[in-house]
Amino acid sequence: MQTVKDVMTTDIQFCTPLDNVYEVALKMKEHNIGVVPICEDGHILGVITDRDIAIRGVGSKRPGSTKVTDIMSEKLVKASIDMSVDEVAELMAEEQIRRLPVVDGTKLVGMISLGDLAVREIFSDNAARALSEISECHGELHH
Repeated sequence: MQTVKDVMTTDIQFCTPLDNVYEVALKMKEHNIGVVPICEDGHILGVITDRDIAIRGVGSKRPGSTKVTDIMSEKLVKASIDMSVDEVAELMAEEQIRRLPVVDGTKLVGMISLGDLAVREIFSDNAARALSEISECHGELHH
């Protein structure tokens, strides 16, 4: 049985509560990522997604100097490092989330995405269902 630890990304780009929204957007651009965890002393406090910046930031006429804690996602869904890939896929499907922070206790140790599951071709029924349901619900456009 594969666990989250086997497939997660460990090279994590993060910001702290002292950073502002502009710094998060810049990190997203530089590293081609769509979510940035907000951490303090290695512990995750929240995440900011590209959608958070668009809706809660720019769309709400907030400047780039806005504190990250003002727009970060309040509901934090996390994966535990010892969860199975099937459990994570099911959690992603239930919560309609494409990317999850991975924690060991409260310490951030990685990130896992549907892409991590797809690239490694480890689709079980749950993982395939998660990808299908989330893709259908969000109707992503590909250029």
